Amino acid sequence: MGIADKMWDALATVIRMNDKIEGMSKTIAAQQTKIEDLTGRLIHLEATLQVLMQLSGAKLTSPKSATKQIGHKD
Repeated sequence: MGIADKMWDALATVIRMNDKIEGMSKTIAAQQTKIEDLTGRLIHLEATLQVLMQLSGAKLTSPKSATKQIGHKD
């Protein structure tokens, strides 16, 4: 195999890698969008839970103290 063939193979490999990277970039962007959506939904649920707990008169506790209350070991 000559130098030109080796260089052609290397160039072809770089082009294939670039295509894979572009595909992964699109996948990562889609995953980031999903994560941001889930984060927003979680914030909404937390706010709803806090409002309901305040309306019911329940004592609000921090997550760390809540795990201690139920006997969870760190």
